[in-house]
Amino acid sequence: MEFDAEFFVALGFVCFVAIAIYAGALKKLGAMLDERGLKISAELAEAKRLREEAEAILASFKKKAADAEVEAAALVEHARAEAEAMAKEASERMTDFIERRRKQADAKIALAETQATAQVRAAAADAATKAAEHVLRTHANAGDLVSQGIADLKRLMH
Repeated sequence: MEFDAEFFVALGFVCFVAIAIYAGALKKLGAMLDERGLKISAELAEAKRLREEAEAILASFKKKAADAEVEAAALVEHARAEAEAMAKEASERMTDFIERRRKQADAKIALAETQATAQVRAAAADAATKAAEHVLRTHANAGDLVSQGIADLKRLMH
């Protein structure tokens, strides 16, 4: 029988495995693998817990965002209602202001008409007085004319 290189490699491997088993390396290797598996399991559990926590936070933020949108819509509607009320109030105030100004203008016009009428009457009375004076100076029967002028003046004044 001839021993070639493959035989010696196989023999070395068998010896290595036998020494490893005798020294307890397999138990240590198994313990290391078990320990590593436990660490991975713990990390997976922690990752699962963190994921659930993140999902809960995300759901909370989504709820807060939806609430904020509802609140913003309510604020916008409230602001719109206030703006409409302000516009209506401003319109009413403007209408009242215009009505007051119109009444003031009407009152000024009425006063001006009254003053103009009084001035015309005063001018007519002055003219009548001057005419009467002129007539009295120029005519002899002034007594009748004075009585007639006084009657005309009374009629014109009322």
